[in-house]
Amino acid sequence: MSGPSYAEVIGDPIAQSKSPLIHKFWLDALGLAGDYRRSHVTPDALAAFVEQRRADPDWRGCNVTIPHKVAVMDLVDDPGNIRGTIGAMNTIVRQPDGSVIGTNTDAAGFYAPLADLDLEGAPVAVVGAGGAARAVLFALARAGVGHVTILNRSPLKAMGLLATFGLNGEVVGLDSSLPPVSLLVNSSSLGMTGQPPLDLDLSPLPDDAIVYDLVYAPLQTELLGAAEARGLDTVDGLDMLIGQAALAFELFFDAPPPEGRDDELRGLLTA
Repeated sequence: MSGPSYAEVIGDPIAQSKSPLIHKFWLDALGLAGDYRRSHVTPDALAAFVEQRRADPDWRGCNVTIPHKVAVMDLVDDPGNIRGTIGAMNTIVRQPDGSVIGTNTDAAGFYAPLADLDLEGAPVAVVGAGGAARAVLFALARAGVGHVTILNRSPLKAMGLLATFGLNGEVVGLDSSLPPVSLLVNSSSLGMTGQPPLDLDLSPLPDDAIVYDLVYAPLQTELLGAAEARGLDTVDGLDMLIGQAALAFELFFDAPPPEGRDDELRGLLTA
C-alpha cells in the first residue's frame, strides 16, 4: 500500500537547507497532501540512494545541492540534454513509469530577478566555477552579456566554462581586483556560514552596478553589506532559492505555488 507522496532535498551537508520550509509552506497554502524532507546523502551513497528512491512509488523526486549536482547526471535520464548545456542538475523527478529524469531549475531561478534588465553586451564578473556557476553562466549567455570575468581559486578549472557557454572573457584568481562590471555574481559558497569569507574590494564597480549573492545563510552576507554601504543595488540568495524552488515544486506536485505569498514566505525564511 502506498503512502502520501513526498519529495526531498539531498546534499552533504544538508542541515542548512531551507528548501523543506519553502515546499511545506506551499503544500500547506494549497491544501495539498504530501511532504518535503531533507536527506543527508554522502557522495559514496549517491548511486544507492537514487536506486532506492527509484523503486518507491511515493517518491516524486528531489532537489540536489552541493556536492552532487554534477555526479547525479550519471545516474538519471537526461531528456533535455542538461549535460550538454548547463552541465549540472539540481532537480530530479520520478516519472509515472518509474523512470527518473534530471533537469535544472537553477538557471531560470537565478535569472528571474534580472529579467527586467537589459544585460546585452554588459560586462559581468562571476565568482566560482561549480554547479551553480554553470547555471549562472548558461543564463547569462542566453541574456547576451558581454565580457565575462570568472574569479576562481583554481583558474584552470574555470577556463573551460567560458568556452562551454560560448562566452568571451577571462579567468583570474580570487585575489585579483574586480573589473568595472555592471553585474557581480557570487556563485561560490564563500561567505556562507561555516565557509571562508569572500573578501572583494568593490571600489572598481560603477555606481549603477548590481551585486548578486547566491548565498542565503546568512542572508545578509559581508559582500551584500559592502555593496549596500556603497549604495549599490543588491539581489540576495532568497530570490534565486524561491525562484528555482517554484519550478521544482510544480514538477514534483503538479501544481504551481500559490501567488501573492512571497513576502510571507520571505518572512518565514528570515525569521
